[in-house]
Amino acid sequence: MEIASKYNPQEVEGKWYEYWMEHGYFKSKPDGREPYTIVIPPPNVTGVLHMGHMLNNTIQDILVRRARMKGKNACWVPGTDHASIATEAKVVGRLAEQGISKKELSREDFLKHAWDWKEEHGGIILKQLRKLGASCDWDRTAFTMDETRSESVIKVFIDLYEKGLIYRGVRMVNWDPKALTALSDEEVIYKEEHSKLYYLRYKIEEENDKYIVVATTRPETILGDTAVCVNPNDPRYAFLKDKKVIVPLVNRAVPIIMDEYVDVEFGTGCLKVTPAHDVNDYMLGEKYNLPAIDIFNDNGTISEAGTLYIGQDRFEVRKQITLDLEAAGLLEKAESYENKVGYSERTNVVIEPKLSMQWFLKMEGLAKPALESVMNDDIRFYPAKFKNTYRHWMENVKDWCISRQLWWGHRIPAYFLPEGGFVVAETAEKALASAIEKTGNKALTIADLRQDEDCLDTWFSSWLWPISLFDGINNPDNAEINYYYPTNDLVTGPDIIFFWVARMIMAGYEYKQEMPFKNVYFTGIVRDKLGRKMSKSLGNSPDPLALIEQYGADGVRMGLMLTAPAGNDIPFDEALCEQGRNFNNKIWNAFRLIKGWEVSESAEQPESARIAINWFGHVLNKTIAEVDDLFDKYRLSEALMAIYKLFWDEFSSWYLELVKPGYQQPIDKDTYAATLNYFDALLRLLHPFMPFITEELWQALTDRQKNESIMVSPMPKESATDNNLITSFEKVKEIIAGVRSIRLQKNIPNKELLSLQIAGTHDHSFDEAIRKMANLETISVVTEKDATAAAFLVGTTEYAVPLGNNIDVAAELKKLNDELVYLRGFLKSVAAKLSNEKFVANAKPEIVENERKKQADAESKIKTIEESIASLSK
Repeated sequence: MEIASKYNPQEVEGKWYEYWMEHGYFKSKPDGREPYTIVIPPPNVTGVLHMGHMLNNTIQDILVRRARMKGKNACWVPGTDHASIATEAKVVGRLAEQGISKKELSREDFLKHAWDWKEEHGGIILKQLRKLGASCDWDRTAFTMDETRSESVIKVFIDLYEKGLIYRGVRMVNWDPKALTALSDEEVIYKEEHSKLYYLRYKIEEENDKYIVVATTRPETILGDTAVCVNPNDPRYAFLKDKKVIVPLVNRAVPIIMDEYVDVEFGTGCLKVTPAHDVNDYMLGEKYNLPAIDIFNDNGTISEAGTLYIGQDRFEVRKQITLDLEAAGLLEKAESYENKVGYSERTNVVIEPKLSMQWFLKMEGLAKPALESVMNDDIRFYPAKFKNTYRHWMENVKDWCISRQLWWGHRIPAYFLPEGGFVVAETAEKALASAIEKTGNKALTIADLRQDEDCLDTWFSSWLWPISLFDGINNPDNAEINYYYPTNDLVTGPDIIFFWVARMIMAGYEYKQEMPFKNVYFTGIVRDKLGRKMSKSLGNSPDPLALIEQYGADGVRMGLMLTAPAGNDIPFDEALCEQGRNFNNKIWNAFRLIKGWEVSESAEQPESARIAINWFGHVLNKTIAEVDDLFDKYRLSEALMAIYKLFWDEFSSWYLELVKPGYQQPIDKDTYAATLNYFDALLRLLHPFMPFITEELWQALTDRQKNESIMVSPMPKESATDNNLITSFEKVKEIIAGVRSIRLQKNIPNKELLSLQIAGTHDHSFDEAIRKMANLETISVVTEKDATAAAFLVGTTEYAVPLGNNIDVAAELKKLNDELVYLRGFLKSVAAKLSNEKFVANAKPEIVENERKKQADAESKIKTIEESIASLSK
């Protein structure tokens, strides 16, 4: 095979991905092997690949490729999420561009547009993942609204309802005025804001000259005030007992209630109570039977119930009401205030707490086994620090608001009856049968029933993902669910630990009585080199496909993984991709070097090559053991770095140099075979991280059968390692480096043969390796080194290189005398410290010992320099 002078990823990557697909290497069916299963965190169906996806899917691909090579039946299931809020917003936006309002359309017509959008955009991100090298079983691609997943969701809703865990009721929810839907607590992001605190005057009824002052950050909500609360232990307000105050501008008389909920120290000690628009006020309203006035329309404008500013936007009203309060003499003051404001995660608008009729799932019972399994490490988190985050949320879990006021999603299978009440059923036909049974009215028809307009929270489908992907809800005992479940590893971001991870664990124990996965690997957030989160608005997020085009998928994968420790943010710099590309080139050039050697069947194996083969075999074994251990601990970045150093430093810089034949000389067949074997092992170690170049070179390494692939070749296994040999060879490297350093200092050409003199203990079994790498003519043990020699220490042994004509005696004497002056001064300062009794008595023993070592080293160096000066001065 002719090898190109440069590696071109564009020529290689598409070719091998097609080859893998054509030969079905990604496919998995249950068999007798140990299964290894990963389910993809389903990206939004309308999404495109971003850096977070790149990192997450690179990690998954590394794990699944390694599992295949370990002989496991690896199954990586891909799919997408219907993303109710995000997708509906995009469809509404596109319709608006065409001059169509959602309100003008029937549900059926709107859903046609939504499905059109899905068909148009739905497969983009999965196709993009192929460019990355993702080895998913594409035949298993699922969608959270496909038939199997939809049936699963409806079945689970009905089951939980029948168990009494799903209920319907008016509760305070987080309302998104832009998406026009309720949100769960987890979908609200709190941001620090510079706000204002407004101090308002509430006049005391029938005492118009007297008032109390109430502080609020939301003056517009006074339109819904139904009480003012003070602490019964606050002496300032004891006189208010049983009195009423007048809500400013609204002129509504509301009662004073007394409750210890109010913090005497906070603000003025008076709290306005708006039960319809604050969670805590709602609880007070329930306790004291206060009316709740909902002053907001769904879109955040003032409703008729607000009586003033009807139809105006809430933030415009805030500005206007402040002016009106001031004009009426009812605004005491306004001051700057820092507070946290809740924003919708999806639309980034300020949420409104709002009383709303919604569907809820009771969480307390579901949370118990899910909490225990993580805390006792049945399910392991990597890094483990996220266990505390998980525990805190699970111990304080609230009922989950599962209904959304959207059309795109799984419609709630509840059907309202003409006379009131409702039934829950999988289909309208089953609902009719239930309705007739419930009411006894046999004249009822399907037309008499009205299905709930709301759909379910998107997470209500994806919490079933590890089960529903194998149809474990509809067919609980099928062969696939029994084989692939529980899955092995989940790779996800810590930002969805509550949305998704915790809920999948709950669903797993509820529907399979077993964990859904054994390990959770939390990735960090990909940030730019300034530490900022990547975003479109900042323009600091590179296009992943453009990076792949420029550096190759292997280069980008490596660049991401070099700085991606589990759970820690990744400071991404494009220079990392360049480093990845350079490593590709290093591998390519090493291969070209090896394949360029002429092989001799009769040439004897040099001793230097025998030493190299023996040494590298042990270094390779040690690295295999290290990599296995790092993978067991999910320290993938460190595993990659260990293989990188093995290839770049040990194999390329040392091994290949040791075995490389002389100029225009052939290599012996045994050394060549060993080198090909080592290169093969290195490619297999690297393959999970860099799949494309490793396949290209592995195929070219030897003659391959038609259907072979590195993908399914066995991962190298650890065998016995001689650590003493490795340690001894590190000294060999130091000796060679010492000679090379002298060449550099004295400007001696590499091709010039030198001699090496040894004074002290030395292992001669490596001499041929030293001779070759340092280009030495002789290696000899001496009692007295040559007068012209330049020396260095390795451990306690002195090595000297006689310089002969390569030395300027006068310059060398000056240099040695300068060094001698410095060392004598240094020795004097150390001796002074050690002669100080206070220092020796009070300093830590290890510090005193360190100073004594400095003293001994300086004395030894002075002696060596003095001997060198004496020799040169003869």
